Amino acid sequence: MDRWRDQLNELKEKGMLRFLRTVEGAQGPRVVLDGRDMLLLCSNNYLGLANHPALVEAAREATSRYGVGTGGSRLISGSMKTHVQLEEHLAAFKGTEGALVFNSGYAANTGILQGLLDEGDVIFSDELNHASIIDGCRLARARTVVYPHADVAALEALLTKEARKRRGRFLVVTDGVFSMDGDIAPLPALVRLKERFDALLMVDDAHGTGVLGEGGRGTAAHLGCLEGIDLHMGTFGKALGCAGAYLAASRIVIDSLINHSRSFIFSTSLPPSVPASALAALDIVAGAEGERLRRALWLNREFFARRLQEGGLDLLGSTTQIVPVLTGDPAPTMEAARYLLAESIFVQGIRPPTVPRGRCRLRATVMAVHEPGDLELAAELIIRAVGGEG
Repeated sequence: MDRWRDQLNELKEKGMLRFLRTVEGAQGPRVVLDGRDMLLLCSNNYLGLANHPALVEAAREATSRYGVGTGGSRLISGSMKTHVQLEEHLAAFKGTEGALVFNSGYAANTGILQGLLDEGDVIFSDELNHASIIDGCRLARARTVVYPHADVAALEALLTKEARKRRGRFLVVTDGVFSMDGDIAPLPALVRLKERFDALLMVDDAHGTGVLGEGGRGTAAHLGCLEGIDLHMGTFGKALGCAGAYLAASRIVIDSLINHSRSFIFSTSLPPSVPASALAALDIVAGAEGERLRRALWLNREFFARRLQEGGLDLLGSTTQIVPVLTGDPAPTMEAARYLLAESIFVQGIRPPTVPRGRCRLRATVMAVHEPGDLELAAELIIRAVGGEG
């Protein structure tokens, strides 16, 4: 106990101690936090679907019909009709032979990499990939080679070097939209490399699904290379407003994971209401309402980012709805977050180990349902908090 207490005290002294805040009500553009009305600028509910009536009704109907729990893992008794329907829809959504639903993005990435890769295989992972990918690489028995962020030339050199002593499969894995920087992976170039080196390409499109590409099909669709991706991973808990995650891929990959992925095999499946609401979300994002919401999201994003840049702030190359503001070190980052909270703006300060030392930031996320006036005020306050030129 003393050792844990000392570790927590050390984190507190360094401005690195984390704690939970409780949000009241749905994940809308504004929430009640600690009894106060706040503008919510740190939610991944990009399209505002988390409390959409169609999703709520789908969850209600599924709960009424199937109950609140599944009673087991998918391989025991917990594979229910809503799971199967969602997987069929996902395969059509991504243009693959099959799909598999996981309980979370973390469970998906760890289970995919652990379940597919073995000794003699090599994983090539972008240095800024999500922590769940990093942990998946650790769980896989393959060797991991980390390449500099989005550096296609460096990856090519590493692939060339490893090809000389190749014994097994090569897999390149990258975020589609990077969760802390808000930039987009160079997927067309990665597709060309994976074809040249006979590698597999896996894309974690947690932050691209629903918001990028025709019909919200994600980053690869946005960049015109959807068919070049072998493993399409994504989540339901962000733009789709629900929970859980998926992999869309060839039938042999899906069947291999059913037999080898520990996070899939040994987890009680998602409640029937979750895949039911995810199905409703996919219908929305693929239709006219989804297109309207995406237009609103990008208009809000461009307005907000432009105002921050006019104030002299460094947005770290973001081109998406994730808008980071570089602050540098933990102390000024958390001071800025506290100031904004006092001004009724709920935005999180991000510190190591989530981001590298010296690269702390305020990570703002824009929603389609934000009001421009609220974003204007938030931008002014962020500029003031970070010491910009506004």
